[in-house]
Amino acid sequence: MFSGIVQTKLAIKEINKQADFASLVYDFSAQFAVGLQLGASVAQNGVCLTVRTMTPNADGSIRVSFDAIAQTLKLTNLADLKSGDEVNMERAARFGDEIGGHVVSGHVFGCIRVLSVEQDALNMRLVFERPAELRPYLLNKGFVALNGCSLTIAEVTQDTFTVCLIPETRDVTVFGTIEVGAKVNLEIDPSTQATVDTIKELMASGQLAELIATVKNA
Repeated sequence: MFSGIVQTKLAIKEINKQADFASLVYDFSAQFAVGLQLGASVAQNGVCLTVRTMTPNADGSIRVSFDAIAQTLKLTNLADLKSGDEVNMERAARFGDEIGGHVVSGHVFGCIRVLSVEQDALNMRLVFERPAELRPYLLNKGFVALNGCSLTIAEVTQDTFTVCLIPETRDVTVFGTIEVGAKVNLEIDPSTQATVDTIKELMASGQLAELIATVKNA
């Protein structure tokens, strides 16, 4: 589990691609790697991946590798990355941590495109496409995780939604250099998904109408 509060952005040192498989390698600072173990989960652009190898570097940093399989590459923007590209990074949340964002699983639903980027010295406004199959979950003032970053939706239209970034978010994450047309990993808020899917199921079965009638007659 993650909180959607990106802790740093790291450049990919190496990316080794094969058919339907990729290995991503980063250099973690000694501080960022404190407590890291083989098998630990780390979110990269919001994608939960598992630590495969850890090798100390001469400067005290740790070279860390992760594997991404076919399904991960199919659904996320990790497939488009190359050496030198920066990636949002978040270590897994622990009991007792402050949760400043919202609960994020690291299971990406798919990619969406950036349609517009507007910014000045203090504000950044990003407009994204709002795919038809995800519209019920992308609601005004609702939560969404974009490249692993917990954000609040500021506005919605039939085909788009907008988020607004403070300077800290812009500086700490890859959104500071994002361009129109970029693919961004999207994870919908699990509580919103559960609510919407439950209502859909009740409507399809006719139970919602029965429930409303019961409440009215109570």
